[in-house]
Amino acid sequence: MSFGAVILDAQGLRLSAAEKALFTAADPFGFILFARNLDTPDQIRALCDEMRTAVGRDAPITIDQEGGRVQRLRPPLARDWPTPLDHARAAGAGAVRAFHLRYRLIAHELHALGIDSNCAPMADLSGDDTHPFLRNRCYGSDPATVARLARAAAQGLLDGGVLPVLKHIPGHGRATLDSHHALPHVAAPVEVLEETDFAPFRALSDLPMGMTAHLVYDAIDPDPATLSPRMIALIRDRIGFDGLLMTDDISMKALAGSPAENARAAIAAGCDVALFCNGTLAERDAVADAAGRMGPEARRRARAALAARRIPDDFDVEAAEAALGAVMQEQPQ
Repeated sequence: MSFGAVILDAQGLRLSAAEKALFTAADPFGFILFARNLDTPDQIRALCDEMRTAVGRDAPITIDQEGGRVQRLRPPLARDWPTPLDHARAAGAGAVRAFHLRYRLIAHELHALGIDSNCAPMADLSGDDTHPFLRNRCYGSDPATVARLARAAAQGLLDGGVLPVLKHIPGHGRATLDSHHALPHVAAPVEVLEETDFAPFRALSDLPMGMTAHLVYDAIDPDPATLSPRMIALIRDRIGFDGLLMTDDISMKALAGSPAENARAAIAAGCDVALFCNGTLAERDAVADAAGRMGPEARRRARAALAARRIPDDFDVEAAEAALGAVMQEQPQ
């Protein structure tokens, strides 16, 4: 089965007739939800059903539910969480256990609403110069520690029937600009990147899905990683990531072209799927047309990612909450 090489969003709480027609024709691999799509549990489940009905299959539906500043679902739909960096620091020696429980609880909330993917974990490294839009969303500054926490987060999601999306490959932590608004450049030499920024992603290269970073790595290529065949080859060969590789949102200002031009360039560079958010119906149509259908390797990775979805394991919410509380209380104040 071939899919459209895109992930698209909706403008409101339910699909319009025009959106249903577009999704049926374009057959996007999956969908992404934003706060504007979220009202009540029944409404969210109905919207997810409409999306899947439009493409005639159990398409993955993802969301940004990192916890902290970046979480689309808020009370009463879902728990509020501290930022990941603050949570990791507060958990201290119990951070791995805390992150598994945190993301297992998040998975439980998502799965109950019909959402079966989450744009997490983040394996970017936090540094003194990391832009504030990213810094406290990170899990730490040490590659080995970040890899352990990201692995625990990914496992918590998988245990709850939710596909994790590893981001932002090959590493966004050195960005001193917000890629939503400008194109960051990273000047570090390759040898340093290999030992630091790339290392957590190498340790997590077996995860089923990942998201690119809209950054230029000056020592490797003058083009943004999302649009660079050389950088995508590095992600595949040197980092070893063979999961489904989706772009970060191609409408972000870090990329100079139109969304359709960016989609075409990203797929040509070797990305499997172009993520496009917050566009008009006409722009979504143009992006789907530019991205086209998945090629053989992308289809293989897509099938493998979908096969990683599982029925959630037995889960006692109250016991998990109590266990997380106990982990946090064990840490010295």
